[in-house]
Amino acid sequence: MPDTGHRITDPQPPVSPVTHFFLGWAVANSATLDKRERAMVTLAGIAPDVDGLGILAELLTRDSEKPLLWWSEYHHVLGHNLGACLLCAATGTAFARQRWKTALLIALSFHLHLLGDIVGARGPDGDQWPIPYLLPFSHAWNLTWEHQWALNAWPNLLLTAVTIGLTLYWAWQRGVSPLEMVSARANTAVVEALRQRIPTPAEISRTDST
Repeated sequence: MPDTGHRITDPQPPVSPVTHFFLGWAVANSATLDKRERAMVTLAGIAPDVDGLGILAELLTRDSEKPLLWWSEYHHVLGHNLGACLLCAATGTAFARQRWKTALLIALSFHLHLLGDIVGARGPDGDQWPIPYLLPFSHAWNLTWEHQWALNAWPNLLLTAVTIGLTLYWAWQRGVSPLEMVSARANTAVVEALRQRIPTPAEISRTDST
């Protein structure tokens, strides 16, 4: 594997995965899904960045004689491609009740991650990290966009704010938040806290009727 030119010096704060996560949650709430299906669609939005876990090995060995360049060489390669998307969709098909709907939404969530990286993930050095979209089937496409904005540019901040706002709105309206993936009690606590501050129309009607 050739040197990509992205060896670690001072890693940037992981802002982008937060945006990917909430965007995945937005996709999961665009259709009627059960708890497991929502979780799979949401996690598909951050699944491509699993190939970035090599940063741990690279940081630990960067001062050694033979550093492990698992982040520099494999981030935006192993997980950011069509093959990884198909693997995620196939997993969704195997474990979901609404198989095809879930698989399609997983693919959408995954591709929104790739799109976000192409248009809005430029590093501080101005360099771009091409997306080898057709891997492992072909090396033909390495996707970039010459007008890509920086990771901390205002469009990314705005998108993050909007998706967090939608997340809070759906928690208030529908009674579900991303916390349901780890704790039903935590999800209920957040929903109740929001509804105590802003009662839902149904709660207002019940109060008026009493």
